[in-house]
Amino acid sequence: MRLRHTGGRTVHLGYCTNVHPAEDLAGILAQLDRYAVPVRSALGTDLLGLGLWLAAPVAAELAADPGARRRFRTELAVRGLEVVTLNGFPYAAFQAPVVKGAVYQPDWTTAERLGYTLDLARILADLLPDDAARGSVSTLPLAWREPWDSTRADAARRRLDQLAAGLAAVERDTGRPVRVGFEPEPGCVVESTAQAAALLSGMDTGRLGVCLDLAHLACAWEEPVAALGRLAAAGLPVVKVQVSAALEAADPAGDAATLHRWVEPRFLHQTRAAGCATATAAATTADAAVTGRPDPADPADPAWAADDLDGALAAALPGPWRVHYHVPLHAPPEPPLGSTLPVLRAALAALFAGADAGCDHLDVETYTWGVLPAERRPRTDAELAAGIAAELAFARDELVTLGLTLTTAKRSEVAA
Repeated sequence: MRLRHTGGRTVHLGYCTNVHPAEDLAGILAQLDRYAVPVRSALGTDLLGLGLWLAAPVAAELAADPGARRRFRTELAVRGLEVVTLNGFPYAAFQAPVVKGAVYQPDWTTAERLGYTLDLARILADLLPDDAARGSVSTLPLAWREPWDSTRADAARRRLDQLAAGLAAVERDTGRPVRVGFEPEPGCVVESTAQAAALLSGMDTGRLGVCLDLAHLACAWEEPVAALGRLAAAGLPVVKVQVSAALEAADPAGDAATLHRWVEPRFLHQTRAAGCATATAAATTADAAVTGRPDPADPADPAWAADDLDGALAAALPGPWRVHYHVPLHAPPEPPLGSTLPVLRAALAALFAGADAGCDHLDVETYTWGVLPAERRPRTDAELAAGIAAELAFARDELVTLGLTLTTAKRSEVAA
């Protein structure tokens, strides 16, 4: 879907297809027929945006074959689907039975991560609608925090320089600019906007910036206006926004039995207690007093943080908690649990209530539909499509409330 900000900019809203497991072209198209086309129909829109996820093998196949890219673009267009952004965080097998920490491999110290991301940029340049201002690719925040040292940091910085050069080459070859956004996430080298400002400033910010996941922002107990101010002060653009909400528990000790029902084997559900933000800020201040600068590599204090929900329960971290568990936007958990929708709303207001849009690429990214507690899990394809459509309608309505207006672009107006 497309919306128009009062400042005149077109804002693209879609959903991220990493909720679907297919990793070859035929399977991707089949799943778009099963889910994306019914979502578009349910929303009554002629054109639906996708935050497309392409696993590394199919990305390599498409990047090597211009004809295949043209055919794929046509297949999308005839279904009324458009793509301005790709999710380049998971490399492969994102809906495998067990993913956990494997999602952070390969990381930004490796040639494989660089090659995959540039493959995505080449593909996206050919998939972009003719009237799109730019494309975007989201990626992981350098690496998981362990192991991390100066050697790995230097290797990652060299990869980012190569990435910027590669993106410049894509634009020279195609005339289409594509930017890459690094997505702060709990447990990673870049967990917070403060760490993003410390570690990512100095990049080629015309091509590289931040992907702001609103569930991750909430889990770091960051206040949206202050977080966006830190990024702006560091000169880091918000390339893309993942419109997502995290699980919240006001009284985890009292609600432990309910929380145990959310423990599952596929994804990591990093858990942060409210005190983690205060502890991290105190550690950063102490570092600055000794060294003259903050240490951007400070991990979250284990007294307030756990790398998975079961670990938080075992450690009996003090509450309240925010858990990296993307919950459907329109259907937050039933009390006593809740979601971080207030953070989402505050972030959208900070981004879009002003004179200009703070970002023009938005994805709804609830990839956890298949691992929700059993009674909340879709049982059929139709139920999953209906849930995704309801999430998109929720996000659309939040933006309209902020003054954006739906546009009436037709698929016939977007060249295939």
